Amino acid sequence: MFESLVGFAALLVLIFLRVPIAFAMIFIGAAGFAWLRGWSATWSVVSSVGFETSLSYSLSVVPLFILMGNLLTISGVSHGLYAAANRLLGGARGGLAMASVVACGGFSAVCGSSLATAATMSKVAMPSMRKYGYADSLASGSIAAGGTLGILIPPSVVMIIYGLLTESDIGKLFVAGVIPGILGLLLYIGAIYVATLINPSLAPKAEGAEPFTRKEKLGVFAVLGLFAVIMVGIYGGLFTPTEAAGIGAGTAFLIALLMGGMTIRNLYQAMLESARTTAMIFMIIIGAEVFSNFVNFAGLPDTLAEWVLELEVNAYMVILGIVLIYIILGCVLESLSMILLTVPVFYPLILELDFGTEVLNDPEAVLIWFAVIVVVVTEISLISPPVGLNVFVLRNVLQDVKLSTIFKGVFPFWVSDLVRLALLIAFPWFSLWLVGAM
Repeated sequence: MFESLVGFAALLVLIFLRVPIAFAMIFIGAAGFAWLRGWSATWSVVSSVGFETSLSYSLSVVPLFILMGNLLTISGVSHGLYAAANRLLGGARGGLAMASVVACGGFSAVCGSSLATAATMSKVAMPSMRKYGYADSLASGSIAAGGTLGILIPPSVVMIIYGLLTESDIGKLFVAGVIPGILGLLLYIGAIYVATLINPSLAPKAEGAEPFTRKEKLGVFAVLGLFAVIMVGIYGGLFTPTEAAGIGAGTAFLIALLMGGMTIRNLYQAMLESARTTAMIFMIIIGAEVFSNFVNFAGLPDTLAEWVLELEVNAYMVILGIVLIYIILGCVLESLSMILLTVPVFYPLILELDFGTEVLNDPEAVLIWFAVIVVVVTEISLISPPVGLNVFVLRNVLQDVKLSTIFKGVFPFWVSDLVRLALLIAFPWFSLWLVGAM
């Protein structure tokens, strides 16, 4: 127990010193394991983790979904999604901001990256909102917040990683994210409505939605069709998540070809970016595995579970404490690193708690519900000061917009996220109803 606490403290010091999180976890995990077992055992653990992670068939789903998202990005479907959402919502006050949230959610779901969504959609939505006199705070805030929805709406790479860490059914995790994702979308739209009602200067009166082109319509139908094929195929038992990722990547290639976005240069950039992102994710996974081996061998999860059970506190108070830890960690860690670092420690504890409800009546249901809670908290961290990675990405793209302006714009969305989190904790039904209906 003492060794693992020292390890966490040393890890945070390295992170504050700006050492890349993957290398920091490998170094501290290896040093900690050597402290407990010696260097001979440490080299064996580090080499086996690196080898097994690199050759893991289950993890092959990650680069395929990333490639799918990058191919859809070069196809230009983001314009079509925004135009379609604008067609539906552009007639209301703040309609363009609402359309941005919907388009960001849709694009982030197929792209799989909140950061890439914020960067891409800012180029599509920001000019339109400025054209019609929207305040920069609301315009940038809606893009930054909308991009976070994709890590919950399937197919979600973060959900895949959680499923591999906890040995949960990835298909069921995808299903569990649907209703909370839609709930988040509706609350974001509600946040825009309330913000513009309180302060009408944030958005002008409705100007009516602009029509969208035939090419944009094609992009929308293609994305919806791809999403339907992946979801129906996985939930219908037609193919596994890994096979779905392969089909998705192949279909995305055809969409980019039909949309006219496919050039040799664009294809090279999409594949290069996919390789870079995959390498980054795999290095973080290897680091997290090495660090987790050290923490587990030091006995932290078991000791933590025993300590909490001895306190005899309410299970929901424990969940609240975990949520606060995630929000604090979100100030210094990006989402994937945070999940890989903490889930192996927390999920054994969650399985030991008694929530006293019929909905959470088996370990699988508890892990699925906890997955949704973790991902929503991660979404909150992406737009929370002082880090808020989505906010910083948007600041780099929109260099004429102050960081304080963007944080001011995301505040209503941050509040709506807290409301959604409270609902999901109080009513597990939101996360588990569709799973039970499968």
